[in-house]
Amino acid sequence: MIKLHDKYFKPFISAKEIDDVIQRLAIEIAEDVGDEIPVFVGILNGSFMVVSDFVKKYPKPCEVTFIKLASYEGVKSTEDIQRLIGLTQDLTGRTVVILEDIIDTGNTLAEVHRIFENEKVKSLKIATLFYKPEAYKKDYKLHYVGIEIPNKFIVGFGLDYSGLGRNLPEIYQIKETQHMTNLVLFGPPGAGKGTQADFLKEKYNLVHISTGDVFRYNIKNETALGMLAKSYMDKGELVPDQVTIDMLNAEVEKNAGAKGFIFDGFPRTNAQAESLDKLMDSKDSQIDAMIALEVDDEILVERLLSRGKTSGRVDDADESIIRNRIAEYYDKTAILKDFYSAQNKYFGVDGVGSIEEITVRLSSVIDEL
Repeated sequence: MIKLHDKYFKPFISAKEIDDVIQRLAIEIAEDVGDEIPVFVGILNGSFMVVSDFVKKYPKPCEVTFIKLASYEGVKSTEDIQRLIGLTQDLTGRTVVILEDIIDTGNTLAEVHRIFENEKVKSLKIATLFYKPEAYKKDYKLHYVGIEIPNKFIVGFGLDYSGLGRNLPEIYQIKETQHMTNLVLFGPPGAGKGTQADFLKEKYNLVHISTGDVFRYNIKNETALGMLAKSYMDKGELVPDQVTIDMLNAEVEKNAGAKGFIFDGFPRTNAQAESLDKLMDSKDSQIDAMIALEVDDEILVERLLSRGKTSGRVDDADESIIRNRIAEYYDKTAILKDFYSAQNKYFGVDGVGSIEEITVRLSSVIDEL
């Protein structure tokens, strides 16, 4: 993640992928042009990196020139195209290939065609590294397209946001959800995870999503996902991860304006953690941290046996069952600890002390994110 001015941008297209696409375009155009010496025309400012890398890969003689147009203000393409530097050479009878960094609305392309309509060129072809089909409003043919991308603002490889970002060797996409904090909260049975989740969601205005509660809601209300999950459970089979993810997606969608989420009870495996990452990425967000409450086993056993005297839960009254539950938790958490540690997102917090003391410890972690 990078910050340019007031906005955040996330990695989108790698330098390697860009390099491979430019190589493909160079070969494709060379084959089409044949033995002619084409004139490649770059549109400044954005295309300077594309043109530079392209002509170095072009396998035959060629000429290069530039024109300078202006159409962007901040992150929006305007209708007002200004021609700042025009053509300075005679292109009569020449094959001209426009090398664009990106084509979105096509407004700049309209001005390019106006520039060349009286130049008597043999042929005018359009090549672009990036193309936003959802945004394109013109009928001009695009002869060579590198990568089709969604209609979201990007920076890097010659493209800028208010002057910054052109020097980046890869492409970053704007992060539209600018201020979300998303946590995976873990804790062994008896660690007080539910109590702390209640405090944290109020303090930070987050939405607490308990997987168990979500399952019970969907099954009780006989939603399509609830009935699907129940069909697996009735057969004694595990509910597929995708069903769970779809339920979580529905919860996230219901709270689209939230400042963030606390995920409780999910993920439990690396595959689930990867699925959750993909879900949050689709929402233009991410998991910021896995926070695990750490409590000594003997304290947990004591807490749960004490709770079992009033909770009525069978699994809180049998010490052997309690110890098995704790062992199962550590087996699962150890895997996820490695997963999130690899991303520098794992935080262990001492879960022994008063509720207020533990809340302070958790808050200090969240405040640092």
